[in-house]
Amino acid sequence: MTRFFSQVRKNGEINPWLIALTVMLATFLEVLDTSVANVSLPHIAGDLSAGVDESTWVLTSYLVSNAIVLPLTGWLSSLFGRKRFFMVCVAIFTACSFLCGIAPTLGLLVLFRVLQGAGGGALQPISQAILVESFPKEKQGMAMAVYGMGVVVAPIIGPTLGGWITDNYSWRWIFFINIPVGILSVVLTALLIYDPPYLVRKSLRGLRIDYIGLGLLSVGLGFLQVVLDKGERDDWFGSNFIIGCTLVAAVGLIGAFIWELTREDPIVDFRMLKDRNFLLATFTMFMLGFVLYGSTVLLPLMLQTLMGYTALLSGLVLSPGSLFTLLALPLVGRLVQKVEARWLVAFGLGVTGISLLRMSNFDLQIDFWTAVRAWTFSRLGMAFLFIPINVTAFYFIPKEKMNNATGIINLARNIGGSVGIANVATLLARRAQVHQAMLVAHLTPYDAPYRIAGQGAQQMLMMQGASSAAAHLQAQGLLYGNLVRQANMLAYVDAYWLLGWTFIAMVPFMFLMKSAKPRSGASVAAH
Repeated sequence: MTRFFSQVRKNGEINPWLIALTVMLATFLEVLDTSVANVSLPHIAGDLSAGVDESTWVLTSYLVSNAIVLPLTGWLSSLFGRKRFFMVCVAIFTACSFLCGIAPTLGLLVLFRVLQGAGGGALQPISQAILVESFPKEKQGMAMAVYGMGVVVAPIIGPTLGGWITDNYSWRWIFFINIPVGILSVVLTALLIYDPPYLVRKSLRGLRIDYIGLGLLSVGLGFLQVVLDKGERDDWFGSNFIIGCTLVAAVGLIGAFIWELTREDPIVDFRMLKDRNFLLATFTMFMLGFVLYGSTVLLPLMLQTLMGYTALLSGLVLSPGSLFTLLALPLVGRLVQKVEARWLVAFGLGVTGISLLRMSNFDLQIDFWTAVRAWTFSRLGMAFLFIPINVTAFYFIPKEKMNNATGIINLARNIGGSVGIANVATLLARRAQVHQAMLVAHLTPYDAPYRIAGQGAQQMLMMQGASSAAAHLQAQGLLYGNLVRQANMLAYVDAYWLLGWTFIAMVPFMFLMKSAKPRSGASVAAH
């Protein structure tokens, strides 16, 4: 015990690695919750009597509410004190995890996910700020590398963990597991984390609350969430409700942008977007969220709904990708000190884009290892994106503006993820209808392959004891069911094709960035 406490404090100071462990507990859970529910969506939809497209609200609601808090983190930390704000956020996240686990309807589950996302939104930026201040400059790179590995790997192992829990227990336990870890995080934070003097003084002086900017931003992002959640169900802009919500979201977001540009001390400093590298890196991070979260939703749904995989087995298809990402990140951390970050981003975009295009060749006969290989290559490309994008974004940003910059770029990633999930849900529904309409034209007695297949199925059913008339009707049902599966498979192929070409199209933007030559310690801005 004496040895333990000697490690906790060295020269009267708390061991920074214990501080890193403390802040990483809550942050890892928060990032994990962006993807842990992916493979459980069919179970959630079935248990709560909802459609698969409606079940994606569980993901998008979390991401968008998370995004509302992200750009406000620095301001709220100064207002309430960073340690106090961090503990409140962890407590809200933990309490809402319990509420999500006991939610009896999809509407309540989405509501609790909104509150959970709001509680978790500030955890990543605050953790970064605490880590930077806790470690000496020569060790900050190592601390951020470990932090970056946790943040990158968490959403990738989420589907595997979520699948195992769902198959062996219930989807509700993917939320209940947050409770003991959240309580431990609150206790450790209370014992080990302290606010720096400048933050304490600032919070005691008080700050003027920018109600207009805060209100416009919250209304804009909130109504954007409604549009993304309800758009597919209400036929998008064929619905007056969706058109109205879109107008409110546009007015709120544009109004917040213009209003914050006129403030001397804005809650979100959008003036940083004047920096070309930061602007392009923020846009790239938006597209990264679009493809990352969109593709992470696609594969588990395809494997479970079309190929009969269990939630655990579909999660195992995704798990090797996390291992390769984990192994590649230290390599990327070294490369970013020797190679311009924008070239690494271009490489990562190309590898991931090509991998997703290869996945557009999937069919209903693919085996387990084919899916594993394709997914692993796509995640390997992702490993070359996170750290280099952040290095490029923050290269010309002053240190005093780093907290605000971190909030903006994380906001872009989360909004991109929410848009990507909504886009995938819409694309699957619309393209499945298109392909079904095209394929059903061949279900006619005048089509030779259909006639031959129908006769073969009818004979097989008659051999099993069905009458001629019953076998005929059952054969038609079997062929139509197969047609529906084929139409849905083609819709997934279209989605992979779109995501792949989205990344390929991003590569030329890297040539528009200003040259940011490698420098020692560049990996500090990992996330």
